[in-house]
Amino acid sequence: MRKMPELLSSVGRILLLLAGLYVVCAVGAHHLSLSMMFPRPPLKYGPGPEIIALKAPDGVTVYARHWPNPAAKHTLLYLHGNYEDLGSLNDYIPAFVQAGYAVFAIDYRGYGLSGGTPDEGNLYADTQLGYNYMRTKLGLPADRIVPFGYSLGGGPAVELALKQPVAGLVLQGAFVSAYRVMTHIPVFPGDKFVNLRKMPELRCPVMVIHGTADGTVPFWHGRKLYEAATSRKAYLFVDGGPHSGLADFTGPRYAEELRKFTDSL
Repeated sequence: MRKMPELLSSVGRILLLLAGLYVVCAVGAHHLSLSMMFPRPPLKYGPGPEIIALKAPDGVTVYARHWPNPAAKHTLLYLHGNYEDLGSLNDYIPAFVQAGYAVFAIDYRGYGLSGGTPDEGNLYADTQLGYNYMRTKLGLPADRIVPFGYSLGGGPAVELALKQPVAGLVLQGAFVSAYRVMTHIPVFPGDKFVNLRKMPELRCPVMVIHGTADGTVPFWHGRKLYEAATSRKAYLFVDGGPHSGLADFTGPRYAEELRKFTDSL
């Protein structure tokens, strides 16, 4: 029978090995997350009169586009997902204009024509840059701006709504945090875009849109975000709805519910 000191020593070595493996996995998760979180598509647009160049304080140029609508009460600050650029948005942003909104969108650093490298802090900074342009150059009051965060864009949308006055916030296909899309429960430190923690701090009205059959960001993320919000809130949970193409899948109800929310602001 092994003596107690020997047994404790063996247990200690096992625990040390497990701790080492955890550290290796945590470091690996951090570096892997950067490549998984920010995949950029091939460039889908070029320079043109409709493309706006925004100069960041550090000298990086971030590009944006404005879809005006003189009849619109609200302008959506559209923050796109992780495999899109301004060229991709032209496939569906006109539907928002037709529904009665103006839209302003940015390409994060490293996306489209924008310079620099994307990371959590840079996405926050780029979104703030777009917001500043809307306020100063477009002359929009804060109570006419509605950040609309789709998927990855939910992270900077929540952060902006937390830091700046806005009319309301719309989150579609957004996650509670980046790591938990893969792990479900918190496992590693250094998680990014921890939206769930920020939701109770929001003071603006919030609308959460999510498809129940979302295969990219599972539906429970949207449900948790909605439950965590303590400000006035609304939801559109689409039975059988996917991650991309949710508006087309939903049909007229999508525009009706979004309009109901923005009319209440």
